[in-house]
Amino acid sequence: MSNNLSDNVCFTLYSATNALIRAFRPILEAYDLTYPQYIVMHSLWYNNQVSLKALSHDTHLDSGTLTPIVKRLEAKGLLTRQVSNEDERKKVISLTEQGMQLKIDAEELTAKLMARSNMSMERIELLRELTLELHTDLTKTDVTKS
Repeated sequence: MSNNLSDNVCFTLYSATNALIRAFRPILEAYDLTYPQYIVMHSLWYNNQVSLKALSHDTHLDSGTLTPIVKRLEAKGLLTRQVSNEDERKKVISLTEQGMQLKIDAEELTAKLMARSNMSMERIELLRELTLELHTDLTKTDVTKS
């Protein structure tokens, strides 16, 4: 049994996530982006010209959440939605030149954010690996049946 709220991993992950998003906010505001918009852009920098379904899978955002984000990013001129050549029922989401340029700026954003942390790159990578492992384990197992 935990003695303090911070003894619970779920609370510390929640708190760290909130702190990270708050740290990103002023940096992203300079680019008129919200954190969810940044996540979508980040996904497209790695996998451009994808369907909404593929983008949803990569970002872990459902289509009801993702569609308005994509529309806002399109209105900002950072991406386009066009009918797929293979299947006219699907749309392909692609970065514009302005959206590609933002990737270079984003690398600077990450460097600024990393400068705020005292953690080494090795520890940050370990944290990333552990949280990814936890996410994978929790999404493949129904915890209510355990």
